[in-house]
Amino acid sequence: MNLSARQAASTGLILTAVLVAAAVLVPPLFDWQVWTRVHVEDGTFAPLHGYPQVKVGIGTVPAVLVALVCVRWAGPVAKRLPWRRLLLVAYAVGLVWLLSLALVDGPDGISRVLGNPSEYLITARSVDDVPELLRTYVSRIPYSAPDGNWPVHIAGHPPGMVLFFTLLVKLGLGGDLAAGLVVTVIAATLPLAVMTTVRVLGAEDAARAASPYLVLSPSAVFLAVSADAVMATTVAWGMACLALASCRIRRDVLVHLPVGNGQERPVVSSLAASLAAVLAGLLLGGVVFMSYGLLLAGVLALAVIWLGRGWWALPIAIASAVAVALVFTVGGFAWWEAYPVLVERYWDGLAHKRPGAYWTWGNLAALAISAGPLIGAGLGATWAARRDHAARVVVVLVAAAVVMVALADASQMSRAEVERIWLPFMPWLTLGCALLPESWRRPGLALQLLTALLVQHLLYTSW
Repeated sequence: MNLSARQAASTGLILTAVLVAAAVLVPPLFDWQVWTRVHVEDGTFAPLHGYPQVKVGIGTVPAVLVALVCVRWAGPVAKRLPWRRLLLVAYAVGLVWLLSLALVDGPDGISRVLGNPSEYLITARSVDDVPELLRTYVSRIPYSAPDGNWPVHIAGHPPGMVLFFTLLVKLGLGGDLAAGLVVTVIAATLPLAVMTTVRVLGAEDAARAASPYLVLSPSAVFLAVSADAVMATTVAWGMACLALASCRIRRDVLVHLPVGNGQERPVVSSLAASLAAVLAGLLLGGVVFMSYGLLLAGVLALAVIWLGRGWWALPIAIASAVAVALVFTVGGFAWWEAYPVLVERYWDGLAHKRPGAYWTWGNLAALAISAGPLIGAGLGATWAARRDHAARVVVVLVAAAVVMVALADASQMSRAEVERIWLPFMPWLTLGCALLPESWRRPGLALQLLTALLVQHLLYTSW
């Protein structure tokens, strides 16, 4: 049976609401200890890594004002502004949204997470010999490491993020607040990268339609305070570079290439496209050394290249990514040697207590809260539009995101905490909101904004 976009969106939203309700209610109703946190004296709120805490702060008023203004004006502005001006407005609004939500907790809302001993920053401050760090990295992953094991987040990731924060320290930006502001400024570019990717692939209307949902996503609650925001942004700009590379000019085409539905796809010179492919490889190769799980970004990269018809760029991007891997390997860190050691430590830790019977689907509920329940409606609308050629770019990118999430979930290497771990996948799922019926646009955005405000004001999140 073929569903209309409205019916499919309604079905997706209802199923998402049921999933979230079940994930929240099942543990307390059935007295199921799902171990969202080690210390539970303050309570828990599965499937998120946190507990109930009602609060207001200096960010409350600006966050509410941003929400009210954007519900009224975001859609019209996204349609009418010239593209470059739209990007500037999107960045400014996104930055204010991120900061306002974080400041509900006061200045600690920006600094608290990165200053946690389990995070990267404290270790980064102690790094004075990068080659030694790389040479000893793997040996310090196990709990039984003779020279002391790494804190949980460092042990759980390759050294890329430690090196990022080490650089901030060397630049004089290693304070908790300063580093938090740097992360927030970077995270605010994430929607711009996704919008640019979609537009370059020939779907500017979809990029404009998706922009309010990308900029004002509930995931902002976690983006402003999480190193995973840097990973998500690196992935997104890598995809934008791949999209640009796929638009290499051909000798027989010296003007814009029509792609249907009255839209055009820009073309760039061969040199610029080659440089874009190199930069894409460096970014995507680098992000694999920030998180083992972001090897899955290769699924999205293949989707971007397929949409852009730029297969020539693939070997260039791969060569650049391999160059990154060689630098780390020569420096003393081998990704393929570290990963099995990490798997052993992962299962030696809290993960083995977290029941897979809950987290296999509880993860998806955490994703729905972080990205916002409207992504369920967007997935429904994407399914309804799967045969619509005009929606091809969005459908393929959303499908790639679904595959990445499915593979990450099936790996069982992310039991809980995916509200931040899966931040790199969320904007690509959010693209499905561009295909929602017009009558859904403003109410849907209001639902996303309300979700963000409720999560930030009613919960203490650990990120």
